[in-house]
Amino acid sequence: MSGQFEITGIDITVFIIYLALSRLIPLFFRGKNENSEDYFLGSRNFTWPLIGFSLIATNASGASFVGLAGAGYAQGISVYAYEWMTTVILVLFIFFLLPFYLRSRVFTLPEFLGRRYDGRSRMAFAGFNLFANMFIDMAAALYAGAIAFRVLFPDFSLFVIVVGLAVLAGVYTVIGGLSAVMVSDTIQASVVMLGGTLVFILVLIEAGGWQQATAAATEDQMSLILPAGDDALPWPGLFLGVLLNGLYYWTTNQLVVQRTLGARSLDHGRWGSIFAGFMKLAFLFLFILPGTFALGLYPNLDNPDLVFPTLAFDLLPIGIRGLMLAALIAAVTSTVDSILNSASTLVTMDFVQNFRPQTSQAALVNIGRITTVGALIVACIWAPTLASFESLYGYLQSVLAYVVPPIVAVFYIGILWPRINGLAAFVTLVGMIPLGVFFFIINEVIPDSAPIQFLYAAGISFAVSATVLVGISLLTGPPRDMERVREVTWSTEYWTQETEELRGTPLWKNYRFWAVALLISTAIIVVIFA
Repeated sequence: MSGQFEITGIDITVFIIYLALSRLIPLFFRGKNENSEDYFLGSRNFTWPLIGFSLIATNASGASFVGLAGAGYAQGISVYAYEWMTTVILVLFIFFLLPFYLRSRVFTLPEFLGRRYDGRSRMAFAGFNLFANMFIDMAAALYAGAIAFRVLFPDFSLFVIVVGLAVLAGVYTVIGGLSAVMVSDTIQASVVMLGGTLVFILVLIEAGGWQQATAAATEDQMSLILPAGDDALPWPGLFLGVLLNGLYYWTTNQLVVQRTLGARSLDHGRWGSIFAGFMKLAFLFLFILPGTFALGLYPNLDNPDLVFPTLAFDLLPIGIRGLMLAALIAAVTSTVDSILNSASTLVTMDFVQNFRPQTSQAALVNIGRITTVGALIVACIWAPTLASFESLYGYLQSVLAYVVPPIVAVFYIGILWPRINGLAAFVTLVGMIPLGVFFFIINEVIPDSAPIQFLYAAGISFAVSATVLVGISLLTGPPRDMERVREVTWSTEYWTQETEELRGTPLWKNYRFWAVALLISTAIIVVIFA
């Protein structure tokens, strides 16, 4: 195995053609975009296949290609915990939160939080979402794409590549809105899944079969469950940090949930989420195991995040590797375009329309486009700084572990217990999130200073946040309008009523059947690789 990157004219040609087509085709499906519902939610007409593919494309960005394969190389398959846990989280989502999101017909999750609590919580969460979109999600996606692109063109600076990717993503996002984004996501997700499958098969063949491929890895590197003292992913952290990170990302993050907010119906939103869950199970084979198997092929890689591009160049035929790398770059821009649409929706609907309700629909769409450009500029400036972190995936998961537990507490405790009031939610958000940022810097950014593993820190943060949330609510009394609050909180009545409605529905149309099938499939994989 050479590990050398030799680009050919055929690869470059395929690369350019695919990128051009993947940018132009979605514009033909952009819709009229005459009002905010058209532009930001695709007229609320998305079907379940589009939703499922878009959820995967938004998540399976270059950060998955580069980050998951790199983590598989550096620490083994235990990183799959973030993927299989997603299936459990999506089941919780479709039972507990999605019905209330769609019933309230909100544009954004901060808007929903405003209905559950008050305007203060809405503004606080909208501000955090914008921060996360630019400094966590978009910056990571741009950095991952730049790492892959430098495989092709190593003489380009990281910043120049980041700017180029941002422009590539921004152009059709500004023009096309969420409808164009969803079509682009479907194209990218399909190619990503096919490309990952091809790389997995080829690396298995090159390694000489399953036994030889796994021989270079240690027992811990081939296990999903690691000891409690493990530095990267201790097993108690699965039920603390991994679960909390996932609950935030998949169920309370505007970037991801916006796809389901545009669902044609609750059923389409649920089926799309379950479909995405089944595709997430395949990530072990598409991204993580190729990185782990590469230990035997490239035992001394300086940068684990280069393992997937290295495999692509060494194993894929000329032309196909150009397509694969183009798909990787396109996957990055698909994630970026999703983030841009999310950021522009937040600014437009949570700030502009909230404070200036008389703003015309045309003006709202234009403001959303201007916001897209602004968010791109901020992310471009921050993205190159991620090179200072040990690994991309480590950066993503550690920063989330410190800042998102208060959000999970506010959403889930609030949806399950009507007694939680607006003051408690606001204090929890504005007090605990900045505190999380502070401890992230102290524990993770300053060298050799981490006194506690970040997944354990997430559990502690959630416990403190829940105590603050419940304590303030008990001390200051119930919400002023309990009747309104009960309309956006879960009760067993919903389950009983829905059970009656589903009676007689064929199994293949019953989302509960598919949710159980998803959980059983997950359990089988976890048991096999535990």
